Amino acid sequence: MTKTAENELFPYSPITERPPITWPGGARVAVYIGLNVEHFLVDRPSTSIWPGTADLVPDALNYGWRDYGPRVGVWRTIESLDRHGVRASVLLNSAVADRYPQIIRAGLERDWAWLAHGRTNSILQAGMTRDEERRFLTDVVGTIAAATGRRPRGWMGPGLTETFDTPALLAELGLGYVLDWTNDDQPYELNVPGMLSVPYSVELNDLLLFGKGTSGPEFVRIVKDQYEQLHADSEHSGRVMALALHPFVIGQPFRARYLDEALEYLAARPDIWLTTSDEIAEHYRRTLAERAQSTGSA
Repeated sequence: MTKTAENELFPYSPITERPPITWPGGARVAVYIGLNVEHFLVDRPSTSIWPGTADLVPDALNYGWRDYGPRVGVWRTIESLDRHGVRASVLLNSAVADRYPQIIRAGLERDWAWLAHGRTNSILQAGMTRDEERRFLTDVVGTIAAATGRRPRGWMGPGLTETFDTPALLAELGLGYVLDWTNDDQPYELNVPGMLSVPYSVELNDLLLFGKGTSGPEFVRIVKDQYEQLHADSEHSGRVMALALHPFVIGQPFRARYLDEALEYLAARPDIWLTTSDEIAEHYRRTLAERAQSTGSA
């Protein structure tokens, strides 16, 4: 009989039984925009809009759809973010640093938060030995640090994939949080010293929503519904809302107005902390330290 692996990364913690979280300025919901800036290989299957050609090499249809992101879509998305004063939390494939330096420069001008997101989204974070993964992650983190002048603090795996060793190896490299475990509306500690999980979403995610046929007006309504429910939930303890965007999806011309409408709505909320995933993780870490100090002094 095959032994089933137990989840040793984090314990069960119902949100109703936790100490309250407060956000800066009395905000009730912390919101960040997770902007996926990715590179795809021309000779590997990956995210596709039409499966009929996905296994071909080259797959001009699907590769071209994805390649619209760095060539056009990201620049349209940047314009929307700029209009509403929003700093992106960029989930960055390290291969972007060499191939699309103009995007790196644009992000540096806007003080984006940079998270490590593997080397390319054509290769998932799986199947490596611990030593292989340590070398791989060291290269990814080092490449991003050299390109941006800032060592990434957070991680999201390509396709939200990890090995059982990933969080501990990231902690060795000085990173402090992951987005891969989309199971909560609040940050929480992992059973790896120094490592947190920060909420991300595969539901409030343009790739999944529009891939299921969601219209632009429906997308705006979903963003509003998500915020309003989290705001109601946060009466006694703060919540986190992540809006996940991919430039080859949200950057399409006919969707631009709907991203603008969603960002305009969020930027106008009085009880929002419109921030980055880095700042959410850092604030929560300070909260834990203050709570531990208070408990120790008592």
